[in-house]
Amino acid sequence: MAALRELAIDQRVALLFVLLFGALLLASAALALAGMRERDAAGERRLAATKRELWAVWAGATVFWAAWVAGAVGATLLFGVVSFLALREFVTLMHTRRADHRSLVLAFFVVLPLQYLIVEQRRFDLFAVFVPVYVFLSLPVVSALSGDPQRFLERNAKLQWGLMVTVYGLSHAPALLLLDLPGNVGGGAFLLFFLVVASGTAQLAQDAAGAWLRRRPLARRISRSFSLRAWAVGAFAGGAVGAALAWITPFATGQAFAMAFIAAGSGTLGQLVMEALKRDAGVRHWGNTASVTGAVGLLDRVAALCFAAPVFFHSVRWYFAA
Repeated sequence: MAALRELAIDQRVALLFVLLFGALLLASAALALAGMRERDAAGERRLAATKRELWAVWAGATVFWAAWVAGAVGATLLFGVVSFLALREFVTLMHTRRADHRSLVLAFFVVLPLQYLIVEQRRFDLFAVFVPVYVFLSLPVVSALSGDPQRFLERNAKLQWGLMVTVYGLSHAPALLLLDLPGNVGGGAFLLFFLVVASGTAQLAQDAAGAWLRRRPLARRISRSFSLRAWAVGAFAGGAVGAALAWITPFATGQAFAMAFIAAGSGTLGQLVMEALKRDAGVRHWGNTASVTGAVGLLDRVAALCFAAPVFFHSVRWYFAA
């Protein structure tokens, strides 16, 4: 671990991507070999689902690499586009009225760009309160000026929640790229990678545990696979992966485990919350084309990150008093 920490930033980045893409190549080769075996219809469906998930991981790894190559500004713009698409997807499942158009224009074309501009300027104190204070108070005012009181609270609360998750939560991911910590100056990309891998591992481990362990769902009407055991397995798996990646962070091994555990646990709980929102909307997946149009299911991919990123970011800032 000490030898790995002595590597220069560029050397650690290169090693990280070699390990990442090497693991993906091995997984792709294993799936290709598995595809040559004969299986029943259920096995074919499981294999097809696994391939889709692997392609999603390939896409995420490629986007992460592109974000690192583009630098902090390019990564901020990239995440801004992802936020725009995720918010658009969320809004397609909202009950909106003509009077909401002003609020929606404000959310998409004023609030979202300003939030990411504040990130790019490293104004972290303003960044932390801009949406939950100024925007939350401004949106109902704009909506009230439209003169339509029908379902006023519901309409505004849904838009505020959508902004909180898809803009405020997700904008903490590129903020990690700009966070310079003692012993990790210029290494913000490692923190983002650490977060993504820990939360992604936790989700996969929780799904696997929910399928194989005896199920005792805590919220049966929302998710039949979410249980305390499965959540613990996912959080500990994320923490273990975080501890293994301590060499790319300013944390000691135990600290890396704790930070990854916090992020992983938050992400899987966030996934449960988003599952509840989908149940309320009457769809199984964000972007269900039978129910809405123009959505692509992106929010299903980034839901855990939307919750894990702010918790991890502020935990790191608090720990280092940054």
